[in-house]
Amino acid sequence: MPGPEPSPGGDRLARRLGTGDAVMIGLGSMIGAGVFAAFGPAARAAGTGLLIGLVIAAVIAYCNAAASAQLAAVHPTSGGTYIYGRERLGHWWGFTAGWGFVVGKTASCAAMALTFAVYAVPGPWWAQRAAAVAAVLGLAALNYHGVTKTALLTRVLVATSLTALAVVVAGITAGGHAGAAHLDGWRAGGAYGVLQSAGLLFFAFAGYARIATMGEEVRDPRRTIPRAIPIALFITVAVYLTVGVAALLAAGPDRLAASIAPLTTAVEAAGAGALAPVVRVGAALAALGALLALIAGIGRTTLAMARHRDLPGALAAVHPRHRVPHRAEIVLAIVVSALVATVDLRGVIGFSSFGVLVYYAIANASAFTQPAPDRRWPRGLNLLGLAGCLTLVAALPWQSVLAGTVMFAIGLTGRYLVLRRRVPPAASAAR
Repeated sequence: MPGPEPSPGGDRLARRLGTGDAVMIGLGSMIGAGVFAAFGPAARAAGTGLLIGLVIAAVIAYCNAAASAQLAAVHPTSGGTYIYGRERLGHWWGFTAGWGFVVGKTASCAAMALTFAVYAVPGPWWAQRAAAVAAVLGLAALNYHGVTKTALLTRVLVATSLTALAVVVAGITAGGHAGAAHLDGWRAGGAYGVLQSAGLLFFAFAGYARIATMGEEVRDPRRTIPRAIPIALFITVAVYLTVGVAALLAAGPDRLAASIAPLTTAVEAAGAGALAPVVRVGAALAALGALLALIAGIGRTTLAMARHRDLPGALAAVHPRHRVPHRAEIVLAIVVSALVATVDLRGVIGFSSFGVLVYYAIANASAFTQPAPDRRWPRGLNLLGLAGCLTLVAALPWQSVLAGTVMFAIGLTGRYLVLRRRVPPAASAAR
């Protein structure tokens, strides 16, 4: 049976965010992952072909953004595609989307914390892990004290990161060692390698979902969300293409593929090594901005799933003063801290992409079923997004596909067993 709906009083989150705040939260989620973390694995998969992969990822991201905005305008509540899937396709589809989001984006949190540590702490591995844990706990504590403070800090971090990236691109251009000769490094993987790079780079574009999952906290969500998502996405695409071309011209795909800090490698290869500290500061701030927004988004999807009893009901609590899902965010901080102490940065990127691509495949399928009065974009865009997501899932490294499949099997099996204990088999099957 359906879980309890949020009450109009104490369990509601406060609507405090305008269009500018929503755009900044989306930018804070996206800018950082692709520029500072995903270019290395993408270069290893496709070489210079990663630029084609970047365009493919951007097109699919736009389809997903359109689906998310269209759905969020009709369902302006926390939970994103978890709620959309439940309402449009059924409870099992909603759970699958929510599980993919929570698992995939928890891995993204670990990736962003480790990205921060790699750039900010060039010391031994244990010091980097300690810095990553400190970043997770510090930002979780900040987010615990309210979404308005989250939006304000995200504005500062995004502005600083964009300024640093502009300085980096200018330095590569003026360094004197960048050239078109570095663009001839195509991998033997061909079309498959390009698609794999697109799947890995998609990891960088998924931040606009944070806007949709915060639908219960934006003012005038039917107007704000459809405007904020495309704006944040288009700005991010322009930044990624500019930085990607500059990095390839400076270092070439082989050096990027071998580096855990590809933009530092790029400025050094371009003869602008003096800018390496700027790169490190920009990367660290961008990763912090992404991590801050990710914590907010995952907490709110967890809140929605707990409200509907797809996760433990205790996680549905909203802090009486700060109006945030505090228990969900405390649990998230603990889990992510454990991950950053044990996982590898490159390994979690593909795993995160698997979960998030499944999430958006369900978003596109949900948007496809919407009636004409609720539609803002043609159904063909939903079909393109659905096909694109499934194609990129299949093209990810086999280790990521295996790990993702196992995690979905665990989640779906767990829900089935819980429902069998909670309700009779016939009612459980209906859900």
